[in-house]
Amino acid sequence: MPELQQRIDELAPWFHNLHLPDGTGGRVQTCPDHPLGLGDFPAWKFEELSPHLPADLAGLAALDIGCNAGYYAFALAERGARVTAIDHDPRYLAQARLAQESLDPRQRVRFEQADVYDLLHREQAFDVVLFLGVLYHLRYPLLALDAIARRVKPGGTLFLQTLTAPGPDPARSPAIPDDVGLNDRELMTQPHFPRLAFIEHRWAGDPTNWFAFDAAAVEAVLRSCGYEQVERLTDELWRARKPGEAEAPWWDRGTLDRIAGKRG
Repeated sequence: MPELQQRIDELAPWFHNLHLPDGTGGRVQTCPDHPLGLGDFPAWKFEELSPHLPADLAGLAALDIGCNAGYYAFALAERGARVTAIDHDPRYLAQARLAQESLDPRQRVRFEQADVYDLLHREQAFDVVLFLGVLYHLRYPLLALDAIARRVKPGGTLFLQTLTAPGPDPARSPAIPDDVGLNDRELMTQPHFPRLAFIEHRWAGDPTNWFAFDAAAVEAVLRSCGYEQVERLTDELWRARKPGEAEAPWWDRGTLDRIAGKRG
């Protein structure tokens, strides 16, 4: 146990509180005193997601974007999925690999250093994609969502969690017209119109908390990215399904390839 605790301490600070077996029947927590006061995070957050995930993911390919120390990736692997987990931060990946020694000794999870925009350069597609706690940290959130949409298989599912701005429940709001007239901008001031707030400096002390979508905006951009059956599962968690067959949106016909530096 002292050796494991030392290795945990060497990789601090942690954001995911993992309970690692110490080899004597006990467990050592990696982040028992969460810096944001989130308690046993992300265990309680996964309890919200867990009932909406298939109990059996055997044979399915899953992607965890912004995997941090790997809590969600290990949970997907426990249900039988082949998991790719990406994060741009090498320290988080080092934490994940330490945890993998005891939580995933068969290495069902493949950890890679990459960010969400790197998905534009990949060809592999996934049945289940987790995009949790990342969107509001991005300077280019719509580009990220477009990149992810390309990597979700037809019929596949995206789970999105994001911090949100206050707003009415879109399920109880009037529909937005398909075409807003040039002189109908007053509509944009109505509470039910989708909103995206930009935070210039800091939100909760974090300068990377750039954007806050309200619920209507989350659902609007998901539909715009080609998803259907967009469902709000909790205040900040959505499930969106990719149609079995769908033509790429008009703006996606070559645009993302050009951004990725590909040639037709």
